[in-house]
Amino acid sequence: MARRARWLAIGLLALTAGVLVYRVTAAPATPRAEQPSFRYDVEFPVMHYRDTPRADRVAALESRLSADELRLDGSSPRGYLASLLRALDVDVRSQVLVFSKTSLQAGGIDAATPRAIYFNDDTYVAWVQTAPDFEVASMDATLGPVFHTVGTTPQPAPRFDRQLGRCLQCHDSLTMNGGGVPRFITGSGYTGRSGDLISHEGWILTSHRTPLRSRWGGWFVTGRPGGEAHLGNLIAKDAVSLDHLDEIRVGTLASLDGVLDTSPYPVATSDIVALLVLEHQVTVQNALTRAGWDARMALDRAAGGDATAAAPDRIAEMAEPLVEALLLVGEAPLPNRIAGTSGFAEGFTARGPRDARGRSLRDLDLERRLFRYPLSYLIYSPAFDALPDVLRRQVYRRLVSILRDGDPDPRFARLSAEDRTAILAILTETKPEFAASLSPPAP
Repeated sequence: MARRARWLAIGLLALTAGVLVYRVTAAPATPRAEQPSFRYDVEFPVMHYRDTPRADRVAALESRLSADELRLDGSSPRGYLASLLRALDVDVRSQVLVFSKTSLQAGGIDAATPRAIYFNDDTYVAWVQTAPDFEVASMDATLGPVFHTVGTTPQPAPRFDRQLGRCLQCHDSLTMNGGGVPRFITGSGYTGRSGDLISHEGWILTSHRTPLRSRWGGWFVTGRPGGEAHLGNLIAKDAVSLDHLDEIRVGTLASLDGVLDTSPYPVATSDIVALLVLEHQVTVQNALTRAGWDARMALDRAAGGDATAAAPDRIAEMAEPLVEALLLVGEAPLPNRIAGTSGFAEGFTARGPRDARGRSLRDLDLERRLFRYPLSYLIYSPAFDALPDVLRRQVYRRLVSILRDGDPDPRFARLSAEDRTAILAILTETKPEFAASLSPPAP
């Protein structure tokens, strides 16, 4: 029973958590003057989360559609899916399949018809075969996660509806407690064939820190089977069966043949490497959002006369969880060689940038750990570059201390001298702003 109580299937990312999706077109909009106070407007007024013009990938696509520079092709059986993925520069090989019925579009989700999720470095698209909407979440450089739906029925000018309200009841890092910020979500648990949860006791969110044997409940997982133990592909019969968990684990499957009909999907995989990258990416993006929101709020308070709000020690405190996420502190080791079969890994690593020796922060290890050079590629992201200057400079100072100056803090002990030297060299060659931070300030 103790094991049974440890997990609850949440099995989804930001686009797929149970309270994400509702259509704003389902009821007349409330006049602005009558709208209740939006929580982030009260707790983080400097962010203007509801009203700030977005600069995310979805906003750019909306502008192109509005200017008639691009049209989405909805003529295929999957509607706009292929066209939407191309327009958002999302690799179809990133497909992962989740069968946990934790969505307001849950009616079409079960082990025979899982939800498909596709992603790139900053945008996520989810598709349920019979659902009325595609769900799209994106990482805005300043606002962090923003959520949208777009109807699957072909129209001359498809509209992206930005979602607030109930989505953020789940996708807020402290939910109803106050002081939270938007977040993406991945998780794991035990799910039956119908897609329903078989246990409602205790649940976890997952990240790159979660041991592999506890990940991917409610997901399908394909790749080259290597004997790794995890919860993927496990369709639980009932709660009693969990008392013999190690006996019913399935592990990675070379193919989903015989498990479900994959012909409705553009590819037949739910790639294990894509799942690993997804969980890492969500971890770092949430750390970027948290640090960015807190720093902007502190700077705003300092400008209003609170001299201690943005003091160096406060900024350093905000930066540290982000530094840990970027360096994959606490990353769960891989038990053996991991290999995907969809081609996602090859496409992911090819995106660079690379130093003069051909090394990249996107190079995968997949034997001991996820990355060969464990510093997140999201240090190149617009969200990182848009952090307040004082916070970004603090992150650079910490990286210099750890990578060049040999910070002995045990949190970073897993980084060998060779790791530190290689990461420092790659970052210096490929991130000019960081390279400039290595030079002493002018007198």
